[in-house]
Order: sequence, then C-alpha cells, then structure tokens
Amino acid sequence: MDRRPCDGDGGLLVKTILETARLSLREFAPEDYGALCLMLRDAETMYAYEHAFSEAEAHAWLQNQLDRYAKYGFGLWAVILKATGELIGQCGLTMQNADEFGEVVEVGYIFRRDFWHRGYASEAAIACRDYAFEKLGVPEVFSIIRVGNAASENVARRNGMTPRGALMKHYYGMDMPHTIFSVRTEELSRDPGTP
Repeated sequence: MDRRPCDGDGGLLVKTILETARLSLREFAPEDYGALCLMLRDAETMYAYEHAFSEAEAHAWLQNQLDRYAKYGFGLWAVILKATGELIGQCGLTMQNADEFGEVVEVGYIFRRDFWHRGYASEAAIACRDYAFEKLGVPEVFSIIRVGNAASENVARRNGMTPRGALMKHYYGMDMPHTIFSVRTEELSRDPGTP
C-alpha cells in the first residue's frame, strides 16, 4: 500500500444520513479526499477493481459521489467509526444498470483493509438496505458483486440477499463476471417459518 499522504486532508461537519450502533454514515465532503485517497490507492483493498486508484481516479470517485448526492439525494457515504471519529470506509446506495433488471438501487461498500472482518460492512450495508426500503420506498435492493469476491458475497447474504442473475462488466480493459444479488421488502417481512 502506498502510504504517501494525499493532498486534501481535513475535517468538515457534513450531513449525517444514518447511524448504527457503531457507525455513522454521512455525505462525503471535499475535505475527505485524503482519507478516501489512501483507501482507494491500496491495491489489496481495491482487488475487485484490479488496481489501486491513482490520485486523479480518487478525485473523480469523490466528485462522482458529490454529483450523485445532487442528482439522486444519495450515493456512497463516508462510514465513520463512532468510537474514534475515523473514516473507515464507504457504504451507500447508487443507481446501477443490472441488465434484465434495468436500473436498480444498489448497496455498495468498500472498507479499509485494517477494518475488515469486524462486521462493519454488514452493519453499514443492512442500514443502507433499510434506508432504501423505508426512505426511498424501493421494492427491491441489489448488490452487484464480482465473481470470486467471497467477502462481498457474504455481506450480501447477511443483508438478506440471494443470487438473481449474472452480469458481465467491462472495466479496466477486461471482462469481469458479476453476480446480481437482491432482496425484496416482502422477503424481509416474511415470518421465518413461511415458505
């Protein structure tokens, strides 16, 4: 991992979207660039993307989230660990094309490697799923996950999702097979013993 500092470190009070027991999810701000850049420049963290991001790609990623907030009212949000105030990842909702499903609301997440395997991704993803159902009123929420990304598949399953289809994405000069996971509102409200 390249640990050189990125320009743009700083802090700012921004809109908090939701909270869980351990996490606060809020909109990114330009001042988050330094912390976000360190995460996106880590090749192991970004293995599903096949490369560590450059500083220019990290800037574009952040700007894309700010543009999503303006267009949709949601996007990927900064995940803050309440105990320390540290930005440990990103999780949120984005509009994605899911082939035969059309344009869908997707729960997506990326966490700093030093915060993996602690349940933070599942905790944040479940909160985002519930936000999509309760605040946005969507009937179904998706996660589109690269084949072989077992950790993300496990988060999707903990989020109540099941595989619904397949999708081929072309990214970074290669075809990348993905599995389309989703959960519908009625599947969450169903009694556990009901077929």
